[in-house]
Amino acid sequence: MPTDDFETKALTELAAEFARREILPNIDAWERAGELPRALSKAAGQAGLLGLGFPADVGGGGTHLQQMAVQEELIRAGVPTGVIASLFTHGIAIPSIVRHGTAEQQERFAAPAIRGDLIGALAVTEPSGGSDVAALRTTAARDGDHYIVNGTKTFITSGTRADFVTTAVRTGGTGSTTSTDTAGHRGISLLVIERGTPGFTVSRKLDKMGWLSSDTAELSFADARVPAANLIGPENQGFWLIMEQFMSERLSMALQCAAVAGRCVDLTIEWARDRTTFGEPLASRQVIRHKIAEMARQADVARTYIWSVAERWASGADVITEVSMAKNTAVYAAEHVVHEAVQLHGGMGFMRGSEVERHYRDIRVMGIGGGTSEIMNEIIARRVVGR
Repeated sequence: MPTDDFETKALTELAAEFARREILPNIDAWERAGELPRALSKAAGQAGLLGLGFPADVGGGGTHLQQMAVQEELIRAGVPTGVIASLFTHGIAIPSIVRHGTAEQQERFAAPAIRGDLIGALAVTEPSGGSDVAALRTTAARDGDHYIVNGTKTFITSGTRADFVTTAVRTGGTGSTTSTDTAGHRGISLLVIERGTPGFTVSRKLDKMGWLSSDTAELSFADARVPAANLIGPENQGFWLIMEQFMSERLSMALQCAAVAGRCVDLTIEWARDRTTFGEPLASRQVIRHKIAEMARQADVARTYIWSVAERWASGADVITEVSMAKNTAVYAAEHVVHEAVQLHGGMGFMRGSEVERHYRDIRVMGIGGGTSEIMNEIIARRVVGR
């Protein structure tokens, strides 16, 4: 775990202070508003928290592991995953631009997102399907120096505030994974579509069970004219660009789950020590102590495994199977721990505004986003058992 070196320790201390100063006093207000203020992105950019894991020529610095350590520290300081999802959406919006985009695209989109001047989003999921990326139906037909985009995207994090959206579109094939024309994944491209593009609208701001401070949108494209210069990488290669960033996204979500579990263990220990029942601290009851012991075990095992996999991933090892295992392990651990945390907090755990109640709501999406738990098991099964 890369938390012992001086630089990473300084970054995590910075993250904790940023959480205390900029985030924790405002969480309830942001959940009522249904979104984060743009000023938070600017403050995080100025603090150097948004560029970790990106190269220096776009304003970044540090490593992916340091970026994970910072997000872990934010959660352990009390920041909900809904804030993490919205504040760090550029982490899924710009990697393809940084790795495969032109110098102009990097200057126009990636660098301002790292500074916090622009907000980016990633649009892949559609109403007709989620995890089946190869079957997407949003089309982009070439027309001279532009693409004409038609279709709908949904469940787009930061979609209502985004200045640009890295959008998966179909530039070839039929979008049917059962087709014999070999289209499927081979006909997908990535386009950067900017706010204000004629024909591009935020059709709905979506209400959710959790992640209340993270705006989520449905996006519509009706003959939207997008400059061909906004194509990221080669045409019809977008599927592979999407797939290559799934590893870091899934590891990040796994670590967030483990961090939530650890945070809820700490909150529950504090509660059990302070709460008195029948004249004795709650923590004196054997059944309570054993529940907390199991919560701590699951949280620590998940965290230890995730960091082990993350370090192997950072060294270039093939850890596709292990990343899927890490995500499911962390999701299951977090779901167990937040459930027990609410139970042991009793009535207070059920109250809106209680931190464990917020984590209970927020953690449910983690087994859905970034690849469902079922998809993770299918990846594991294919690589362990075979097709």
